[in-house]
Amino acid sequence: MSLPSEMEAPARLDPVWSRVRDEARAMVEREPLMAAMVHATVLRHESLEDALACRIAQKLASPDLSALAMQDVARDAMSGDKGVGAAARADLVAVYERDPACHGYLQPILFFKGFLAVQAYRVAHRLWTTGRRDLAYVFQMRSSEAFSIDIHPNARVGRGIMIDHAHAIVIGETATLGDNCSLLHSVTLGGTGKEDGDRHPKVGNGVLIGAGAKILGNIKVGSCSRIAAGSVVLHDVPSCKTVAGVPAKVVGDAGCDQPSLSMDQRV
Repeated sequence: MSLPSEMEAPARLDPVWSRVRDEARAMVEREPLMAAMVHATVLRHESLEDALACRIAQKLASPDLSALAMQDVARDAMSGDKGVGAAARADLVAVYERDPACHGYLQPILFFKGFLAVQAYRVAHRLWTTGRRDLAYVFQMRSSEAFSIDIHPNARVGRGIMIDHAHAIVIGETATLGDNCSLLHSVTLGGTGKEDGDRHPKVGNGVLIGAGAKILGNIKVGSCSRIAAGSVVLHDVPSCKTVAGVPAKVVGDAGCDQPSLSMDQRV
């Protein structure tokens, strides 16, 4: 009996990473032209963290900072905080379970800019909290340029985040986004003017935020609530309610216990 390779052994202890590698092998067999990309991004790495560090660096590298340098920074950030990798796994599962266009765990790593932008933010947030703020700004800037998603490194973003379509997302410096939230494109968690200090929304767990919704100011959005597409939210939102309109008002209950998981946007 042959012994497992150095890469296969740890993969068996990590079901998410094991599935990513299985899907990667299947993709190489199915589409040989993808082999070099899949090997470079996934199969030559020993962990999901290493693969994500590589993929983030591939997408964010520039003449100012090489892919090798960015990969080293991202790998160090992930190894320095095990919560970064745990959050990435929760995000990956969230995308697979909530996005009907996602058919596996490998797909978001290779192709989904919403997932990649959140992982780049997680690296930037680690840099920010460890005092490397200039470098954190580099990751924020390049992520904005590459993915059209601008998440300030000081924002606090929970686990199990799914950003669908992921274009023109803005999450401000003092914003908080809870666990298991789902956002559609063109969502803003922003301020209302030039005020300094704590000035951005505090969004609870399990919230569904529809396309084009703007949540502005230091307000609270209760857990398991639902923000209808195109709404402008300027005041606190109760938990388990649906708000809609400009300005947004409560129009009913959230429709289910977990709107961010059901992804039902019908008001």
